[in-house]
Amino acid sequence: MSMQGRRLCIGLTCVLLLAGCITVPERNPDALLLPVDFSASGTAPLPGQWWESFGDATLNRLVEQSLANNFSLQSVWARLDQAAAVERIARAELFPSIDAEASAGRSWAHNDRGNTGNNYAVGAMASYELDLWGRIDSNSKAAMLDRRASEAELTAAGISLSAEVASSWYQLVEQYGQQALVANQLDTNSRVLELITLRFRRGKVGATDVLQQRQLVESNRGELANVESLIGVFEHRLAILLGATPNSRAAAPQQQLISLPPLPETGIPAELIQRRPDLRQGLYQLQATDQRTAAAVAERFPRISLMASTETSSSDVDDLFDNWLSNLAGNLVAPVIDGGRRRAEVDRSRAVTEQSLNDYRQQLLDALGEVEDALLREQQQRAFIESLDKQLALSKQVIGRVRDSYLYGVVDYLRVLDVLITNQNLERNRLTAQRELIDDRIALCRALAGGWTLERPVVAGEYPTTRITHVNPE
Repeated sequence: MSMQGRRLCIGLTCVLLLAGCITVPERNPDALLLPVDFSASGTAPLPGQWWESFGDATLNRLVEQSLANNFSLQSVWARLDQAAAVERIARAELFPSIDAEASAGRSWAHNDRGNTGNNYAVGAMASYELDLWGRIDSNSKAAMLDRRASEAELTAAGISLSAEVASSWYQLVEQYGQQALVANQLDTNSRVLELITLRFRRGKVGATDVLQQRQLVESNRGELANVESLIGVFEHRLAILLGATPNSRAAAPQQQLISLPPLPETGIPAELIQRRPDLRQGLYQLQATDQRTAAAVAERFPRISLMASTETSSSDVDDLFDNWLSNLAGNLVAPVIDGGRRRAEVDRSRAVTEQSLNDYRQQLLDALGEVEDALLREQQQRAFIESLDKQLALSKQVIGRVRDSYLYGVVDYLRVLDVLITNQNLERNRLTAQRELIDDRIALCRALAGGWTLERPVVAGEYPTTRITHVNPE
């Protein structure tokens, strides 16, 4: 072998050894998580469609309607379509490209003879890049991981939408309850006003008592107007979440908040990583950056392409396929001087991977924090509600005694008014506290939810019904 041949073999061997160094790291999400357990856990398993654990038929219907008609969620479906199309485009680079062409023409010679002639041609061309260093394969895998990340994003968006619908619904239920409560308080205070007015006419009480009670009645009327305004706002918000116009009523008025089911089982953090779609999305995005880094490294090595073509031409259609001309060629393109552009792209890709890794680690901590926060808030909210119940019981006893003392002239009406307002405020605060407890449970379910199947709604007959089933990352 000549000296030039030896140098060529040594060069190719070095290139192959360098290409063998293009490795994609294995990302084990469990290894990125600190060994920690949740501070509390229930025993009831949380269903994939978490809202079903509430046992509220109206909520089930509202969530299903929002998943089918919400336009923001349909936009996420469209982004998934884009990611799937990009994956198909990237995967197509792994296969040869074949093009065919045909032409026909007629020519005239402007001379004394006036010659004319026909020309017919048929040909085919094929090209294929040998993916020696895995550049095309890495780009294809990155696109596949992007599509998986979009699927996880879709599920995360569905969970967020369902939680928003549930929160809006129970806020609306609370306001329906507040409306009934304030109307009842207005009725009670109006009857007390009639009683005090009667006592004033008999000269048993002063005008101040009547004015103070009138002020309380007017305060109730103002609160009722404010509550009715909030009802309208929440009705509009809920209708929009369901993809309807704001003046559409999503559900019949309901005044009674639900009683929460037992605390769901939180499991262990490792299960949370596999279950939560936003964490799966972050992991897929991290793995995609690994693949793009590998593609950037492979970009620095030579490209080898194969090209083949065949063509036949004739002035007569009958003789068109009698004469063929074929060609086969190989093409080697190697970077020589690029001003450090490819090396800089490798550095940039590695920096993006490092950023994605740190973002994913932060996501893990945030996810654990969301679960712990929801557990703590529910625990403390239950203690707060228990305290409110005790205050209400004591307040009712105080009202009875102060009222008797007032009738006997022992205390003035200001004392009666004070305990009456305190009791009515406690009743309203108790209702709000119950709704906030439901919100805490919604936040916990949202933090734990995942592993469910989302069916694509058919929109104006454009899309066939498809189903995206999310599985644990390999």
